[in-house]
Amino acid sequence: MPTTLTPVQATLHSARFALRPVRMSDLSQIEHYTSDVQLAVRTASIPHPLPPGLIAAFIERATAPAREEDVWVMDGSANAGAQAGAEVMGVISLMRLCRNQAEVGYWVAPPFWGQRVATDAVATLVAGNPLGNDTIFATAFQDNPASAKVVLNAGFTYLGEAETFCTARGATVPTWTYSLKLR
Repeated sequence: MPTTLTPVQATLHSARFALRPVRMSDLSQIEHYTSDVQLAVRTASIPHPLPPGLIAAFIERATAPAREEDVWVMDGSANAGAQAGAEVMGVISLMRLCRNQAEVGYWVAPPFWGQRVATDAVATLVAGNPLGNDTIFATAFQDNPASAKVVLNAGFTYLGEAETFCTARGATVPTWTYSLKLR
C-alpha cells in the first residue's frame, strides 16, 4: 500500500477533550498505559511486556510526513471537567487502506474506562472525517463487547466474524468486523 504524504494532521474537538496529533512529549504517558497487561490484551498490536523503544518508534512513524496511519491523542488537559489535566486519556488512529478507506483503532487508558471516552473519540473522528474517507472499518475482539458497543454507537454496521492475532496474548482472537459508509 502506498504511503501518503500528509504533513499536517487536523486537531478535532469533542465536548470533553481534543483529538490532537500524537507528539514525542506523550511518550512517558503512553508507555505507562500501554505497559498495563489489561490494556495490551484488549489490542491486537501492543505486546506485553512492552519492549524498550517501541513507543518512541511508534510516535516517530506517526509523526513522519510520509505515513500510513494518522494517530491522535485523546487530550483532556484543556477541559475543566473530570478529565482536567489528563493529557493522555487514550489514543485513536486511522490506518489508510486502498480505495479511500481506513480502519479505526483505539485504546483508552484504564483510569478512564467506563466513562464513554472511546465512544466520544470515535464519534468525533467520524464526524470530522479528517482523511475524507468514503468508508471506515473497525474490529472488536469478541471478548470485549464494550469495544463493539463503541462502534455501533457511532453508526457502524456489523459485517461479520473474523479473527486476528493478539500480540500480548500470543494467540489468534475471534473478532467482529464493522463498517461505516461516509460518502
